[in-house]
Amino acid sequence: MSTEYDLVVIGGGSAGLTAVGFAVQLGARVALVEKHRIGGDCTWTGCVPSKTLLKAAKVAHLMRTADRYGLAPVEQTVDLRPVMQHVRAVVAEVYRGESPKTLRQDGIDVYLGPPEFLDPHTLSVGETRLPGRHFLIATGAHPFLPPISGLEDVDYLTYESVWDLERLPERLVIVGAGPIGCEMAQAFGRLGSQVTVVASRDRLLPRDDPDASAVLAEVFSNGGIDVLFRTRAERVWHDSDGIHVKAGSSELVGDALLTATGRRPNVDGLGLERAGVVYDAKGIQVDDNLRTSQPHIYAAGDCTGGPQFTHYAGWQAAVAVRNALLPGASKGITGVVPWTTFTDPEVAHVGLTESQARELLGDAVMTCQWPMERVDRARTEGDTAGFLKLVHKRDGTLLGATIVAGRAGEMIHEWIVALSRGLKVGELAQDIHVYPTYSTASMQAAAAIRVTQLLSGTSGRVIRGLARLIR
Repeated sequence: MSTEYDLVVIGGGSAGLTAVGFAVQLGARVALVEKHRIGGDCTWTGCVPSKTLLKAAKVAHLMRTADRYGLAPVEQTVDLRPVMQHVRAVVAEVYRGESPKTLRQDGIDVYLGPPEFLDPHTLSVGETRLPGRHFLIATGAHPFLPPISGLEDVDYLTYESVWDLERLPERLVIVGAGPIGCEMAQAFGRLGSQVTVVASRDRLLPRDDPDASAVLAEVFSNGGIDVLFRTRAERVWHDSDGIHVKAGSSELVGDALLTATGRRPNVDGLGLERAGVVYDAKGIQVDDNLRTSQPHIYAAGDCTGGPQFTHYAGWQAAVAVRNALLPGASKGITGVVPWTTFTDPEVAHVGLTESQARELLGDAVMTCQWPMERVDRARTEGDTAGFLKLVHKRDGTLLGATIVAGRAGEMIHEWIVALSRGLKVGELAQDIHVYPTYSTASMQAAAAIRVTQLLSGTSGRVIRGLARLIR
């Protein structure tokens, strides 16, 4: 039997890579086990390829609409093959920094193959046995397939297989209106597909603020993307005309069908029963410190059934390693989980939405919604669709922020820090923001809230009185 590892990490996605990198820095003997490809969804089928495709689609859109900027527009027919070659080239570039060879050079033992617990302290990878003092399960998630009659009989796509396309679908039907569905709808629509989205709810991005959903719906409509709201795909079949989708009272026909209805944790086939780890279809059960039912076995990221974001998985993995290898313990579950959907405009959020805040605090909740059309940088970019909405208490305590803007994913970070540090909105108005930037909106909105507070009630009467005295 080989020497016992200080930490064995199961899963080489964003959580696993963060974990082994941190553990090695702490001087631990570390093993990483991955049954498929190092990098996980983020590198191969999620963040990296999708954002690369979105960029290519935006360039095509800008070329087609160049007359907005006083330039001659360029109409073109997109050949998807070189676009996908570019996507794969970017993926390969990212992968070079996390390949098994690179990781082994950093002092991490890498094992490729299906992992399975033999007992609570031993993992097998083929014929290899890996004993460990601590384990971290970071196996991610996989696409959820909606219960649509006939789905198994047609050649459908998921976020995993869409990257194998070589020809641009003339007609694309997307089932699902969450982040994946919306990003792919806009990407393929701008590349030239006629896109129809089947949305089971009454709006796009149902986890986000309704005002954000409304802006994106208008952008989709203006961009020629059809959305069927409050509609479920019930049955699909294939014939010489294409893939038929019976959705409510409509029958859609597409050359390709993409299902984008969420993800489910990867928990099967790991031998968790032999390890004594409690789990169910919703994921591996963990406590606030990310320990499973076995105190030496931790779990982090999508496999726990919590918010499914690369940044959250990486953060949890770092906390799990800290708890496993250092004295004491840190909390690995938080309600302050930010996210961004990378449509154009982007939709970013942290904290409570307005409706969530009002359910908790009622009339104590106040909001400030600052339109991007009042932000000079957005005007110069021709990018004024959207807003910044701040949700706060009467004393200025921040409760949440939603941003719909061309740079929303970058703008949200100061509000993440503000919320995590318990800052009041007015405090952000005191610091100079570079002009002209999209983040000027943050200072403008914060200043508007602060001025309103100062000039209301008794303080307002005193300030106005002093102003009159010195004039």
